Amino acid sequence: MARTPPPRVAVFKFASCDGCQLSLLDCEDELLAVAGAVEIANFREASSAVADGPYDLAIVEGSLTTEHDIALAKEVRAESKFLVAIGACATAGGIQALRNFGDVAEFARAVYARPEYIATLASSTPISAHVPVDFELRGCPINKHQLLEVVSAFLADRAPNVPSESVCVECKRRGTVCVVVARGTPCLGPVTHTGCGAICPSYARGCYGCFGPQDTPNTPSLVRRLEQLGMAPTEVVRVFRTFNAGAPAFRAASEAEERAEAASR
Repeated sequence: MARTPPPRVAVFKFASCDGCQLSLLDCEDELLAVAGAVEIANFREASSAVADGPYDLAIVEGSLTTEHDIALAKEVRAESKFLVAIGACATAGGIQALRNFGDVAEFARAVYARPEYIATLASSTPISAHVPVDFELRGCPINKHQLLEVVSAFLADRAPNVPSESVCVECKRRGTVCVVVARGTPCLGPVTHTGCGAICPSYARGCYGCFGPQDTPNTPSLVRRLEQLGMAPTEVVRVFRTFNAGAPAFRAASEAEERAEAASR
C-alpha cells in the first residue's frame, strides 16, 4: 500500500527584515514536531534545499516593492493550495509603506549616488493587493504561537483560531491598568489587533500599533481622544504611520488628520 506523501510547505520572503521568518525558527521544539509531519520544500532562511511546487501551504513574508516581487508572488500563488501572509510587511506594506506618502524618486536621489540603478515601485503593498490570500497573520513581528496555530489549522483543513479583538481586551485579561485612564498616556490599544500580549501597556507605555488595526477599529473616536490628551495633529499622524502605515484604517486616520490640519490653517 502506497504511503501518502506529507504536506509540502514553502516559505518565501519579499521586502522585509526577516523577523517573521526568525519567529518561525524561534519555535524550536514546536517547529521540530511540525517539521516531522511535513516536507519543508522551500525555506531559504533555514535550508539551501529548494524544491519546486506545487505546495500545500505557502507562507509569505514581506511587502511587494518591485515588478519582480509581483511576478514571483503570482507564481507562488499559482503553485500553492493555501497562501498565508505573515507580518506587517506582508499584510499592510510594512514600515516601507511610508514611501506611499512621499516621492520615491526624491528619496532615491537623496539616498543613492546613482539612483538610476534603483528599480523600485512607487508604493509598497501587501500581498493581498496582487493575489488572493487565504489568511493574514498580523504583527511586527508575528506571535510565534499564533503562527503555529495557523500552520496547524491549514494542514488539518480547519479554520485558524486566532482572535481578532483589540489589545484592550488583552490588558483586561492581564489585569493591566489602562494607561490612558490612569496616566493620560496616548495609546493605540483600542484600535490595534491583539497578539502581542499587551506588552507595552504592562510597562506603563501606550500601544504602538505593531499588530495593525483590529477588525472593527473606531479610529475617528480614538483620534479625538488622542487630541484631548494633548497630541498635536502632526503627532497623531505620526503614531498611525509606523509599522502598519499602509493598513487601510490607519492610513485613512492619518490622511484625515492631515486634511483637517490643512483646512484649519
